[in-house]
Amino acid sequence: MATNSMQGRVPPQNEEVERAVLGAILLNDRVLMDVADVLAPGDFYKVAHQQLFAAILAFKQESSEALDLLTLNAFLKSKALVDQCGGPAYIASLTSDVPSMTNAVYYAQILKGLSQRRKLLLYASQLRDRAFDESQDIQKVIDEGEQELSVLSNEVAGSDSYHEIKDLVQTLISDIEERSITGEKRGFDSGYTALDAITGGFKKQEFIIIGARPSIGKTAFALSIVLNMLIRKNYRVGFFSLEMSAFSLMERLLAGHSRVDFTHIRRATLKNTEMQAIVDASAALYDSQLYIQDTPNMKLMELRAQARRMKLEHDVQVIFIDYIGLMDAETDSRVPRHEQISIISRSLKQLARELDVPIICLSQVGRQADGIEPKLADLRDSGSIEQDADVVILLHRDTTKNRTDDEEQREKSNVQETKVIMAKNRNGETGIFSIAFVRNIVRFEDLDTSKTYIAAANPNA
Repeated sequence: MATNSMQGRVPPQNEEVERAVLGAILLNDRVLMDVADVLAPGDFYKVAHQQLFAAILAFKQESSEALDLLTLNAFLKSKALVDQCGGPAYIASLTSDVPSMTNAVYYAQILKGLSQRRKLLLYASQLRDRAFDESQDIQKVIDEGEQELSVLSNEVAGSDSYHEIKDLVQTLISDIEERSITGEKRGFDSGYTALDAITGGFKKQEFIIIGARPSIGKTAFALSIVLNMLIRKNYRVGFFSLEMSAFSLMERLLAGHSRVDFTHIRRATLKNTEMQAIVDASAALYDSQLYIQDTPNMKLMELRAQARRMKLEHDVQVIFIDYIGLMDAETDSRVPRHEQISIISRSLKQLARELDVPIICLSQVGRQADGIEPKLADLRDSGSIEQDADVVILLHRDTTKNRTDDEEQREKSNVQETKVIMAKNRNGETGIFSIAFVRNIVRFEDLDTSKTYIAAANPNA
């Protein structure tokens, strides 16, 4: 038996259960299929058991014969593995240590749990050593440590295995049938009819970019989506604000939901009816699930750590980041900014997959797009953003063209028509549509008819 120990203690293991699992496989090789979905050779503690399980898997791959003691021993001899697996007598003795054939999968799950405990102990020991090593950046140690923990906590049976097409087809058909009956979407609705029609909602593991020139309303658009998600859908949302304080964000959310003029809120010059509207809006927002992190110039690894914490503690479903250009990649100062943005972009895409949530990140559009509709290539600082992103949404408002009478009426009424350009949609179509930016409440809304939004912006008109 292996004698490895940690600080004088034998790591978690159970030799009897290991023998029972291997014995069950030797008595009935059909057990192997179920057990192999749970265990890998490294999940056994005893080295001979690791070697034997690996040899059994190899036998099933290379031989068409039925697995039993005779065929396995012949295979081990051909590979010179008999002694490493404990010898013929020891292997034969395994079949006498099987309490119940029907419990083989349960025994395998016990071994998997013990294996994870050993991995956790090893990880903790390595993390301790790295924490003592002052030559290593502590934030990097923490970030990589949390990532290892995340991988370990998400480790499930068969997570490293391949997928057979027949299983995928069955799962996909079942999913389509269920959604066709319930009408449920796979993604998270933004609350905008045209946008949700094109995207089908923001999907898990997607990296979504919202880009625009300054003052077009990137933050207002993001907060409008957040408001829709909180109030209409009751989603759990995380918001990283590197530019504005949490207090300022709340002022905007209150203005948007209460429909009270934003300047009245900022200046605290409120009528009684406006104050009541704010109180009502506050009550609705109070019960919503929004978690804001407003550390300025946040480091990439700090953001990743906080995102994992939000996911772990509150199970957030969607994460917003405002905005990518203010993040610190923690690289050498001599590294060009576009390379730093590339590092950040790739890391955020990986984080979206790790946490299994859509990450919606705001980005500046370059000066070359002033006055014209922006394109993918106009995203500032890095071409890798457009490569890493699954969806790219660009906002544009032309302030130079001659306005129609309807547009002039909207302008007078605080409503500005804004183009939403779906510049990239990895899993769907692209397109352009318009929405309304209601300036006095700093909120975007669907542009159905001019009169609707004129009335909304001017309740006394």
